[in-house]
Amino acid sequence: MSEWIIVTVGFCAPNVEDLSEVRLPPGSTVRDAIDAAGILKRRPELNGLDTGIWGQRCGLDQRVVDGDRVEIYRPLTIDPKEGRRMRADLRRKTRAAKE
Repeated sequence: MSEWIIVTVGFCAPNVEDLSEVRLPPGSTVRDAIDAAGILKRRPELNGLDTGIWGQRCGLDQRVVDGDRVEIYRPLTIDPKEGRRMRADLRRKTRAAKE
């Protein structure tokens, strides 16, 4: 068993990509990875947001394994269903205007 694991910690938003690769001892958690990456020092506004591993939401106490990508999720600005409805309406209007 390896002495260390490598984990990527990331946060992405429009015009923002903050990715860090950290080396942690086996048995480390999502919280340990975020702390080691120092992302909350650079972006304190992210404190308390939801987290996940490879697109699957999880808590801060979830253990990470070598190669995991820990993600910090930004809050939704619009309900996804409402966003899809609005885009569909826009496409319908665009098609009608072309005819």
